[in-house]
Amino acid sequence: MERDVREGKQTLYYPQLFVGFVVSSITVVGILLLKRIFRSQLTALWHYKLWFLLPIALTLPMLPLDKLRLGFEWSLPKVARSSGNGAPNMGPAGPAAGDGSWLQDFTVSVGRTSSAFLDGAVIGIWVAGMLALAVPVLRSWLKIKELKRTSRQVNDEETLRLLEQCKQHLGLSKRFVVLESADVVSPMLIGVGRTYLVFPQRFCEWLSAEEIKYIILHELIHYKHKDHLTSVLLVAYQLLYWYNPLVWIAFRIMRSDREIACDHAVLRTLDDRSYAKYGHTIINFAEKLSRPAAPAWVNRFASSKKQLKRRIERIASYTSESRRLRRKSIAVFLVAAAFVACQVPLVSALAVDENRFSFTDERAAYEDLGAYFGGYDGSFVMYHAQEDRYTIYNKSGSERRVSPDSTYKIYGALFGLDSGAVGTNESTLRWNGERQPYDEWNRDQDLFTAMKRSVNWYFQELDARIGRDRLQAYLDRVGYGNADLSDGAAPFWLEASLKISPVEQVLLLESFYSNRFGFRDEHIETVKDAIRLDEKEGALLSGKTGTGAANGKEERGWFVGYVEKEGDTYFFATHIGSENRANGSAAAEIALSILRDKGIY
Repeated sequence: MERDVREGKQTLYYPQLFVGFVVSSITVVGILLLKRIFRSQLTALWHYKLWFLLPIALTLPMLPLDKLRLGFEWSLPKVARSSGNGAPNMGPAGPAAGDGSWLQDFTVSVGRTSSAFLDGAVIGIWVAGMLALAVPVLRSWLKIKELKRTSRQVNDEETLRLLEQCKQHLGLSKRFVVLESADVVSPMLIGVGRTYLVFPQRFCEWLSAEEIKYIILHELIHYKHKDHLTSVLLVAYQLLYWYNPLVWIAFRIMRSDREIACDHAVLRTLDDRSYAKYGHTIINFAEKLSRPAAPAWVNRFASSKKQLKRRIERIASYTSESRRLRRKSIAVFLVAAAFVACQVPLVSALAVDENRFSFTDERAAYEDLGAYFGGYDGSFVMYHAQEDRYTIYNKSGSERRVSPDSTYKIYGALFGLDSGAVGTNESTLRWNGERQPYDEWNRDQDLFTAMKRSVNWYFQELDARIGRDRLQAYLDRVGYGNADLSDGAAPFWLEASLKISPVEQVLLLESFYSNRFGFRDEHIETVKDAIRLDEKEGALLSGKTGTGAANGKEERGWFVGYVEKEGDTYFFATHIGSENRANGSAAAEIALSILRDKGIY
């Protein structure tokens, strides 16, 4: 029984940040390319609307799209069972049945830096970045609240008349509060619920009625397009994706495109002679922009000098948009939408949780067995071969991949026999004299004693003799969990990269028992003999326990195996987890209690 950590129970977030970075980068680059390629086929409004696909794409990594992926899910084929599927003959080398010694734990506690540390560090940096950026956002929000409190309400009849006239022209019934303040240099629209139109102090003295009308039209169109709400949304996404500079660039361009789209919407309400006057109104505010910019969620009339130049150029070249151009714009938008939709499979593939095995089978019945587990976080899976059905407790836990601990040794023994690392009749490996944690380990071992005593060094020697490449081929051949040997700092089944779920344990046991993978029958029978544990009233119990101990604490327990009874076979896997005292013996006691109460063993 070996050390494992409860990593499988954790949700790692840094892969999601990586997926978010990839998707956001691809989307930004894709939209920019489409805007450049089809710039003459897009109206100003659709140049802006293209950017609305970006928040949609930014949301994709937050959705459980891995559940939508179309992939192969392993379930047992329906195979005709015969009455001759009884217990294989136990050779003389097999362990004595009924002595109960197999319940003894041979646990080794190993200190290890979990991937949770990396996850915590990355998430800590991400959260710290959001908080750092949230500070100026909060400060700006407080300034806006203060601005509303200190501003003076405008009662100028001409201004209010122009406001009502513009509202009627745009079909708006919303009530707006007009304010003026010494703290603003450019007109702006603020507020989400109650909306305020804020002008610079004494604006009536230096703005003509016509200029005030243009400003009001511009801000009301922002409101009609719900740009004030969009601005809040963009700030939220910018906080979430602060680590991707492309998102910052995209939102800056989006805000610029929004102003141009708003300008064009204003121009559509004016006659040709008013275009230049509207442009001059914008220019009049350019020289006032040396003061700090307004918050990102505020829609203000004037822009930065660079954006101003772009806006004036688009106003100067403005012509009425034809119906054909609008149809082209819609077509380009649909192409862009298809491009974003095509990323769903990419997100699904990148977001697949390698620490989870998705199992769906109509033969599975989910049963509440929580009373057997006490204070443990656990799961139980059983496959009844004759009835061809599953019994599962805790679906989520049964699909969660964790380190296999010593339960892997069933397959380590099979691979060792198949590769010739040891023989069926000669499986003894000599002890090298290095002191081991248990006296039982400090001697020569054969396959049967090593399995019974869960001797680490024996199975590590088997792994070394087989070789990494061949081991990888074996794991791929049988489909063992995630089949990941990438962590070479320790045995791959010992607190490392290899992981398997309880439901996969049962699937593998049935395939091992029936030799569906085409190993030599004598090797299968030898391993069956090695994992034989007990016999009671004609029923034979076989299996392997496993314990995960970290920093002196037993955090996980496994018991996997099968019961052969009256020509029928029951395959099972029990897994438990806790902060301490979760071990293979406890898992075995739980499994045996369930099997006893079901009349199986």
